[in-house]
Amino acid sequence: MLSKRVKYAIKTLLFLNRKDNSSLFSAKKISENERIPLKFLEQILRELKQNKILKSERGAEGGYTFMKDPADIKVLDVIRIVDGPVAMLPCASLNFYEKCADCTDEATCSIRKLLINVRDSMLPLLDTSIADMTRLETTPI
Repeated sequence: MLSKRVKYAIKTLLFLNRKDNSSLFSAKKISENERIPLKFLEQILRELKQNKILKSERGAEGGYTFMKDPADIKVLDVIRIVDGPVAMLPCASLNFYEKCADCTDEATCSIRKLLINVRDSMLPLLDTSIADMTRLETTPI
C-alpha cells in the first residue's frame, strides 16, 4: 500500500506538472489545491528538494518548481525517495536487500520467491514518469 507521504508527493508533482513549468507555486497554494496538510507537505517538499526533484525560491513571489524534467521523474524514484524500499520484504529488495533473521534457506523460501515475482511485476509499471501520469489523467479507465 502506498503511504500518504508517497501519495502526497506524487499529487504534488502532478499538480506542478499540470501548471506552467516556469511558474513557482508556494507550499500553501499546493496544499490548498491538493488538500494536503501544510506541515506534512513542507516535509515532503524538503525531501523532494534535497533529492534534486524540485527547486525553490524564497520570498513573496517564491515557491517550488521542477529542477528535473517531469519526463525523467519516475514514480519508482519518488517511492524510494519518500519511503525507501519498494519490496514487501527486505530479502526481496533489489536496492535495500537484507537477509531475513528468521530464514533458514533463502534459496527455497517460497515467500521470498513470491515477493520477488511481485516486485519484478511491479517495477516496470512504477517506472512510469510524472509526465506520463499527467497524460493518464485525461484517459478514461
